[in-house]
Amino acid sequence: MSHVPKHTPIQVVFASRHIRFGWWSLLVFLTLGLVLEVFHGFKIGFYLDVSNATRRLMWTLTHAHGALLGIIHIVFGLSLRATPEMNKSNIPLVSITLIGASVLLPGGFFLGGISFYAGDPGVGIAIAPLGAALLLVAVFLTARAN
Repeated sequence: MSHVPKHTPIQVVFASRHIRFGWWSLLVFLTLGLVLEVFHGFKIGFYLDVSNATRRLMWTLTHAHGALLGIIHIVFGLSLRATPEMNKSNIPLVSITLIGASVLLPGGFFLGGISFYAGDPGVGIAIAPLGAALLLVAVFLTARAN
């Protein structure tokens, strides 16, 4: 973030980062939701066939978790701006764990739906629990900092 003046408080820098990340995440995951609706509308077999129920569930979870995490980023950014007294020492750690959660949690669901076996998600699902753990760390650290 070389365009940020040196005297800018850490909360402002990270607030801007997460508000921007949140809005872009919303765009990506709401667009995915629209694509999934198109798959429904046009009765696309690789998505709607009964044999592909696992893919449908995994990709629906991708859309839902990704959109929710986008909103969480926006709320986190606004919280940083609204509570300047927040403990500053954990903000970089919260930031990286929240971004990691936003990639790994929906990413794991998406990868789990690409290829699956006998109704079980593919191996990509293995990264979703790591994303969930990162989300819990981010929320805990944020709650404790206020």
